[in-house]
Amino acid sequence: MDIDGVFSGGGIKGLALIGAYQAIEEKGYKLKRLAGTSAGAVIAAFIAAGYSSGELVKTMEDIDFHKMLDSNAIISLPILKWFRVYYRLGLYKGAAFENWLEGRLKARGIYTFADLPPNSLRVIASDLSNGRLLVLPDDLDKYGVAKETFPVARAIRMSASLPYFFEPVKLRSLEGTSYLVDGGVLSNFPMWLFDRENVKKVRPVIGVKLSHDLVGKPKKKIKNAIDMYEALFTTMKDAHDSRYISRKLEKNIIFIPTEGVLTTDFELSSERKTELIQYGKSKAEAFLQKWTH
Repeated sequence: MDIDGVFSGGGIKGLALIGAYQAIEEKGYKLKRLAGTSAGAVIAAFIAAGYSSGELVKTMEDIDFHKMLDSNAIISLPILKWFRVYYRLGLYKGAAFENWLEGRLKARGIYTFADLPPNSLRVIASDLSNGRLLVLPDDLDKYGVAKETFPVARAIRMSASLPYFFEPVKLRSLEGTSYLVDGGVLSNFPMWLFDRENVKKVRPVIGVKLSHDLVGKPKKKIKNAIDMYEALFTTMKDAHDSRYISRKLEKNIIFIPTEGVLTTDFELSSERKTELIQYGKSKAEAFLQKWTH
């Protein structure tokens, strides 16, 4: 059965999304159109490129995530790293990450969006220069950029540019240079892309979100300024999507709570990677047993 799929952001916790995809695939569902933000954009792109869940599991088990961090001996001292953040707007370039994405996609003959079926993949980025949410590749027209010839790897890199961790991606157009960062800043779970009020769906849509459901979501405890900053960023990231979810109930969303794993924990052991993948699969299997579409 054909369905559409949406995957949320979550950094390294996105390994759990692969497990969910494994359960969806084993249940006999085929994902036709995909959307995602950040880590979810990575998984969505690989699925759109034709990777099976088994291939993704193997890819993620073999990869050394630490190599994604563009190392530079000059900035090994902590204080110098913060100078880099100030002047370059991120601790790491993100070039190694983009090159890895490009290589994985090219292995399946995917270079630009023209190599994918029309409308089969959309990802979210945040344009800080113009203060707007960006749906890629659709919104590239606004910048005078041809969406058909735009590299898929670059779009995913834009969607996954965690602020201050990776440098923003610069998009040059007739409007000037725009700084693009992680889509999760404005919409971490873009399920709204496949749903409009009073319009019949083309096919069932299933979402995979790395969080508690609305009922089980723990209340933020704010005891100091750091707690407040974390709560502020989380609210900014999730408020829009949570309102949409609350209106649509939660019957089409697989929730995978991933507390205890940091978004940027690139030092995960092989055992912990496997645990996250299996955890995502178990949550999805439990959901699919009772999913009615």
